[in-house]
Amino acid sequence: MRFRRPTSRRPEGITLNLASMIDLTFLMLIYFMVSTVLSRPEDRLSPTLQTVSETAIGSSADFQPQILDVYRLQGKPVYGLGMQVLHDRRALETALVELYKPLGLFVRAAGDVPVGHVAGAIQAARDAGFEQVTYVPAD
Repeated sequence: MRFRRPTSRRPEGITLNLASMIDLTFLMLIYFMVSTVLSRPEDRLSPTLQTVSETAIGSSADFQPQILDVYRLQGKPVYGLGMQVLHDRRALETALVELYKPLGLFVRAAGDVPVGHVAGAIQAARDAGFEQVTYVPAD
């Protein structure tokens, strides 16, 4: 049995099909547009921590963060605001109304607290008039 080599006929001029290259270019363009992060880098975010007065000096100008702790006490979730221990959301809302609002509030939650109590604390802070509420997980 004799095998023959197939004869190939090449066209006189080389032609390139650019349709696949254009498709690839548009797919890459769409990929990069979708995967680009549109948020500002963290180093360019405006800080939420500000002092009450820019010209104040001394211990009265020292920044004291307002921190609301959410943790468990005897198996029940409670709210801690400074030295106060608040057992329900109504007492929390009453205590938050008395705080200074422009500084904002930090909500720090322990890892074993249900998410609903943490979300309730954040909502209570919003209802009390805080515009800047920052969630901070406890270490």
